[in-house]
Amino acid sequence: MNRESMRPQFAPARSSSDVAMVSRHVEAGVHRLSRASHHRIMVHASAATRSYCNQVGRYFVRRAGDIDLVPAGEEGGFEAETPFDTVEIVLQPALMERVAAELGGRARVSRFETRHLLRDQRIEHLARALQSDLDAGAPSGPLFADSIGAALAVRLLGLDGPDIVRTNRLSDAQLKRVLEHIETALHEPLSIDRLSRVAGASSSHLRTWFKVAMGVTLHRYVLRRRVERARLLLQQGDLSTSEVAALTGFAHQSHLAHWMRREIGQTPRDLRRA
Repeated sequence: MNRESMRPQFAPARSSSDVAMVSRHVEAGVHRLSRASHHRIMVHASAATRSYCNQVGRYFVRRAGDIDLVPAGEEGGFEAETPFDTVEIVLQPALMERVAAELGGRARVSRFETRHLLRDQRIEHLARALQSDLDAGAPSGPLFADSIGAALAVRLLGLDGPDIVRTNRLSDAQLKRVLEHIETALHEPLSIDRLSRVAGASSSHLRTWFKVAMGVTLHRYVLRRRVERARLLLQQGDLSTSEVAALTGFAHQSHLAHWMRREIGQTPRDLRRA
């Protein structure tokens, strides 16, 4: 793709992240997709667009939601007949390799190969979730981005094979450690790597086993505990809403209000009025 015709809409949540996203506008014309050290997932975000792919020597018509996968080290080129928008997700190879190892060797990184016009609801859903969070300034923190990146890696590794996510369980001691750590660190950034070290389990297994044990994803559990802590602090009436947001790990007041409304149907203002 022509680098000069690409307009970043938002920057990656953090420069060292295993997953990043950028929204690009590509003009009509001939473009070259150069080699990169990372894997690329490109989700078409425009109406039907016709282009000629030099790699396979044929025309493609991409529609909104169509996905192109380009592994690290691969290059290509195409000629677009009309301008279009695309959302590009960057995944570092180290993430793919780590997730494959954590899944017990049943997943092979070699399964990730160049694909065109892939339709996959799970990848599309994860891309929308990541874009919504990053477009809002990444208020959900590194735990959310890490979880999305790992979920994408699991999906990509399993595209050509059986479901590779093994159902298992956390021991009572492991679950207790994780829950206690969350309670004491709600005001801090909580990453999946940090919590997996506390649990003594791989990050991929922790995500799966935690949901089995608690019936909710790790990210959603942390959000619910933050909302409940914020509710109690607001009801005490000693702190401002901005202070409560900071003490419960929310990026700002509006982020706190958004999740309180979603989880308990009330905003900080509603609680103060009550």
